Amino acid sequence: MTNELTPKFNPTEVEAGRYEKWLEADVFKPSGNPDAEPYSIVIPPPNVTGKLHLGHAWDTTLQDIIIRQKRMQGFDTLWLPGMDHAGIATQAKVAARLAEDGILPQDLGREKFLDKVWEWKDEYATTIKEQWGKMGISVDYSRERFTLDEGLSQAVRKVFVQLYNKGWIYRGEKLINWDPKAMTALSDIEVIHKEIDGAFYHITYQIEGSDEFVEIATTRPETFLGDTAVIVNEKDERYKHLVGKNVILPIINRVIPILTDDHADMEKGTGVVKITPAHDPNDFEVAMRHDLPMINMMNNDGTINENGGKYEGLDRFEARKQIVADLKELGQLVDIKPVRHEVGHSERTGVVVEPRLSTQWFVKMDELAKNAIANQTTEDAVEFYPPRFNDTFMQWMENVHDWVISRQLWWGHQIPAWYNEAGEMYVGEEAPEGEGWTQDEDVLDTWFSSALWPFSTMGWPDENSADFKRYFPTSTLVTGYDIIFFWVSRMIFQSLEFTGKSPFHNVLIHGLIRDEEGRKMSKSLGNGIDPMDVIEKYGADALRWFLSNGSAPGQDVRFSYDKMDAAWNFINKIWNVSRYILMNAEDVSADAVSSALTKVANKTAGNVTDRWILTRLNDTARRVTEQMDKFEFGVAGHILYNFIWDEFANWYLELTKEVMFGEDEAEKDITRAVLLHVLDQVLRLLHPIMPFFTEEIFEKLPNTSGSIVVAEYPKVRPEFNDDKASEGVAMLIELITAVRNIRAEVNTPLSKAVPMLIKSEHADFLNAVSPYISRFTNPSELTIAKDLAVPEQAMSAVITGAELYLPLAGLLNIEEEIARLEKELAKWQKELDLVNKKLGNERFVANAKAEVVQKEKDKLADYQEKFDTVKARIAELKEN
Repeated sequence: MTNELTPKFNPTEVEAGRYEKWLEADVFKPSGNPDAEPYSIVIPPPNVTGKLHLGHAWDTTLQDIIIRQKRMQGFDTLWLPGMDHAGIATQAKVAARLAEDGILPQDLGREKFLDKVWEWKDEYATTIKEQWGKMGISVDYSRERFTLDEGLSQAVRKVFVQLYNKGWIYRGEKLINWDPKAMTALSDIEVIHKEIDGAFYHITYQIEGSDEFVEIATTRPETFLGDTAVIVNEKDERYKHLVGKNVILPIINRVIPILTDDHADMEKGTGVVKITPAHDPNDFEVAMRHDLPMINMMNNDGTINENGGKYEGLDRFEARKQIVADLKELGQLVDIKPVRHEVGHSERTGVVVEPRLSTQWFVKMDELAKNAIANQTTEDAVEFYPPRFNDTFMQWMENVHDWVISRQLWWGHQIPAWYNEAGEMYVGEEAPEGEGWTQDEDVLDTWFSSALWPFSTMGWPDENSADFKRYFPTSTLVTGYDIIFFWVSRMIFQSLEFTGKSPFHNVLIHGLIRDEEGRKMSKSLGNGIDPMDVIEKYGADALRWFLSNGSAPGQDVRFSYDKMDAAWNFINKIWNVSRYILMNAEDVSADAVSSALTKVANKTAGNVTDRWILTRLNDTARRVTEQMDKFEFGVAGHILYNFIWDEFANWYLELTKEVMFGEDEAEKDITRAVLLHVLDQVLRLLHPIMPFFTEEIFEKLPNTSGSIVVAEYPKVRPEFNDDKASEGVAMLIELITAVRNIRAEVNTPLSKAVPMLIKSEHADFLNAVSPYISRFTNPSELTIAKDLAVPEQAMSAVITGAELYLPLAGLLNIEEEIARLEKELAKWQKELDLVNKKLGNERFVANAKAEVVQKEKDKLADYQEKFDTVKARIAELKEN
């Protein structure tokens, strides 16, 4: 049989070669339909430093879900892929690889070193694209970009020059964060503050010309080599007599003044503060107020420089040990008090960051920030999902500092500034004419180019670029909350400045993936999970299902192999359902399906279960689409799971066996058609989340052609809605479930026939579906009537619209039955209390939609009826 599926779902077999087929068919490219609404996404570019991690797998999965659904809905979709050069991280990785062969970057020189980095980029970009393929992401590779492409580099130069000409980029000497390992400046958000064990070192400084000393406390005693003053508060009576005098720095014997400044807190420590302007941000501000000299006492690599006297050449931490020992020997180390405190570490290299005075390039942020803040009050505001992250964005923009954008690296966009021997500086998009000009050695922060990503990838600065005009602003960005400051904020203010528009309409924020114990994944803990390993075991579809269903927007998720097992089991369930349907409906034509569905909709053929499942399919398609539009993929997945597993597989499929094992061929044809249609629609609803196996099954359906990637997404078909059928089958399912529960309570297997009585106002309907009742409950006698005598010795259950009685003579213990019913009565009382509380809330009744309020009122009536019936039955049993 050509459309036969293997008995067991094998993700390796299903996914092998599928991605290449999609690429060959060009199904991921925009439709080019001018009448279709455009929908565009630019992929958060992974850096070319290695393999994809689970966080990036999460990004790409959610974006792929969005773009696949929009493509199926008829949008002209563009998902543009690309990668980030990641200056610091990539240069460090390449330098480490060279070091294995005993080669330093300086041995090669800038150009040859960059050749090595480009080789690295080509190697790892290939790896990343292979991993994208395993994830199944539907990007348009014909538009792939890299942050060091010439087109993007042109955009970077243009932005730099325009901001410089406006006075918003400037070069100056400021205190910055310095990474001694990478030997480069860092922006504030590239510094991670970690709590570590340290100490307060209490040191005495002698007053010049006196035997008197003042005591200071510092966590970084080595920085005294760069002290240029000590300060006290002018209101501090303890030290008024010392103001204007000098202290002598121990060991190096340099004389520095005692000044007054409000930065000195009388209530904190000794009230005397050492000022090291070149190595502390607060001290830098004090120095600016008092015009103090600024002494840099550290080399680029974190060793002490020539200003350190006998400590010159020592690593900063080794110098600390030596200085502490020398101070102790001099008797000027008073105390060492352990302290647990936060210390800045490089986000890229992990080493302790040094505040350090340095000449760097900066972006002046005040106007850019004001524009971004003001834009969030306009129609062009970026919508954050969840909305609370708008507050995160706004708070950062309101408190942002000038952005240090120069990096002392070779890998990156070299700053477009040139200098000559006359001391002149030229800034331009191209090199200046004439001889004697040397380009600035530094490169720009990686985030400077990444901030332009949404529009530079579309052809900007050519605003007549076809892609820029059609697909910018982009529709949705998906990213983790950890890079709102790094990337999202910068894209917004740069896009507003250079295009006059927000870069995207929506930002969907997800959390972090943690291990099963809730810990952040890290190399130090050894708890990282390679998504490729997960795919090898479970397949990409299972991983994508887990990633899309793991949590709500903005929330962290714990990785769990149990959940991966559950995802695989779900796929295997659908696989087996599909095998059953294909084996029974392989020859049903498209015309036969269409004709059968029309007859079911018109109620000229088919049965109530057919009309029920089509109604439930409508409801599922509507609710899933609503939740997907709100980026609530977890809710959408839950709705899909319940429909597929419970209603379609566990109930409808089983109910159809009454027809499929019967003699009526015409009715079988209807059922086969409905089964095929529902399966087809289920595969389409699932495809954005789980693309591989849905395509595998879709192409085996008898009436499909082409790829499911471009198949139409399910829509609600009003002609299939049948509320009576929906309510009737719901009652049928509730009834069957109740019988099974009663049998289980008295250990009566389904194989043993027992008498059954059903009292219901819907007796006509229940008699019509009695073959289903008989098949699934096995009654020895079945009595269904609107009114009947209630047997004394019977187990009972109350369901919506009916009362069920099973006379089980000899098996029923009256006291136990009363106890069971009293528990049931308590359950309905609890439900009544909840609904009454909600309906008693005036704000709920006044503000909720009318249909929501009515739904609660309907619940109240249903629960009250069940409560009253159970209560009456208890009374009857007690009387007897």
